[in-house]
Amino acid sequence: MINAEQSVLMIVDVQGKLAQVMQQSSMLHQKLTVLIQGAQLFDIPIIWLEQLPDKLDHTSEELAQILSKTTQPIAKQHFSGWHCDEVKQQLNTLNRRNVILAGIETHVCVYQTCQDLQANNFQVHVVNDAVSSRELENKTLGVQMMLNDGAKLTNVESLLFELQHVAQGERFKALLKLIK
Repeated sequence: MINAEQSVLMIVDVQGKLAQVMQQSSMLHQKLTVLIQGAQLFDIPIIWLEQLPDKLDHTSEELAQILSKTTQPIAKQHFSGWHCDEVKQQLNTLNRRNVILAGIETHVCVYQTCQDLQANNFQVHVVNDAVSSRELENKTLGVQMMLNDGAKLTNVESLLFELQHVAQGERFKALLKLIK
């Protein structure tokens, strides 16, 4: 079972024109918005990655506005976020072993980040409706590869309700507003 106190959310490379050509891009952005706001509601730290932002542009504006309330982007060159020293530093400082993983592209940057996190003893929870690729087959294959390597699969609503545990309180009311 996942809990907020041991988790960190990692958003991978939802940038520029590439983010707009993902399968079901508008739905992806909607789910990511709810996921990010949900993480903020639970005080889950967020690590926000951008792949070569000087070449691929920055994170989609609607997501950047929400993310910038609690964090700043980390630029990376490798496909895997693990190879960025700032990412390792943040993970070490936070000392949380569950990584909630979302972003693009599922079969490249998300997959390679997942592999490296798991190889370094992190439990990865892939948020299926908050990852995407340009082609559906690549998303499906990327998710399957991560599952084969031991990642857990979830979706935005399942994850947020699992973090909440109980159907009462002010946070529960705020959570209901987020998902409706």
